[in-house]
Amino acid sequence: MKKVRPVVARNARELAKVLGLAPADGMEIEFRSDLNDKIIEVVGKKGLTHSDVARLAHTSRTRVTAILNRNTHDISTDLMLRVLASLGVQAKLQFKSAA
Repeated sequence: MKKVRPVVARNARELAKVLGLAPADGMEIEFRSDLNDKIIEVVGKKGLTHSDVARLAHTSRTRVTAILNRNTHDISTDLMLRVLASLGVQAKLQFKSAA
């Protein structure tokens, strides 16, 4: 029986490479993950319920629950940005050379 060798990916860029995805896909994964992290952090600090966040962002509680559970496959990036803005946080995009 052939031994399976584990593969370790330390960040989104490495994960994309391991999965055979384009570097742009790795950047998207990283960006969305950072958005998700910030949403979860702010909701926790403010002590808001899923319903509170949904009302503020004008979206459904189900979608907010998905975001807070990191189940964002069917959640658009623009909705994540809208949720973040509704929590009083402005996102600022920075560009750097991909090394």
